[in-house]
Amino acid sequence: MRGIMKSIFENKIKNGKPLNNSDETQGEENTIMADETNNIENNEQVIEEQENQAENNVEETASNNAEIEKLVAEKEQLNNQYIRLAADFENFRKRQAQEREALLKYGAQECMKKLIEVVDNFDRAMQSVEKIDNVEQMKETFFVLNKQLIENLTKLGLEQIQSVGEKFDPNLHEAVMQTQTEEYPEETIIAELQKGYKMGDKVLRPSMVNVAVK
Repeated sequence: MRGIMKSIFENKIKNGKPLNNSDETQGEENTIMADETNNIENNEQVIEEQENQAENNVEETASNNAEIEKLVAEKEQLNNQYIRLAADFENFRKRQAQEREALLKYGAQECMKKLIEVVDNFDRAMQSVEKIDNVEQMKETFFVLNKQLIENLTKLGLEQIQSVGEKFDPNLHEAVMQTQTEEYPEETIIAELQKGYKMGDKVLRPSMVNVAVK
């Protein structure tokens, strides 16, 4: 109220009007009070908007904090999963290395056992060869030893590559000769110069062959 009266007096003095005109004073008071009321309402509205904005900011901050905490928890969970997976993979790698080493070690032992049997028979044949006068008997002994060797190697997984009569395959055969002929289809193997072997899908040595060409 004091502020309103002060504004009236200042207005009168500024405009050079007398201070005792009650009607005019009342009108000015009403005008100034209306202006002051509007100012107060505007200020209250601004304050209310600021309070609402502040509340929204608080809620947004709380929401952001919750989202950050959620992301941190998810990151920690993923990190723990990664650590477990890395440990599992390392254990798996070590087991694979141990199994591979054992396979090579004991696989070689089994191979040697099979070959020892053939070596024993060769030793027996060498001891008796001086007593053999019959060439046919000696040839038969040799064939038996060769058969036993091939059978034992086959049991270990060794496989002879088929060549003669087959179509030339650069993955299995090595062409060291070519013969022009009309008796066989082109690229047919007509002779094997050296046997080839494989184990499973692994070629240990390709067959050296002679291939027919037009």
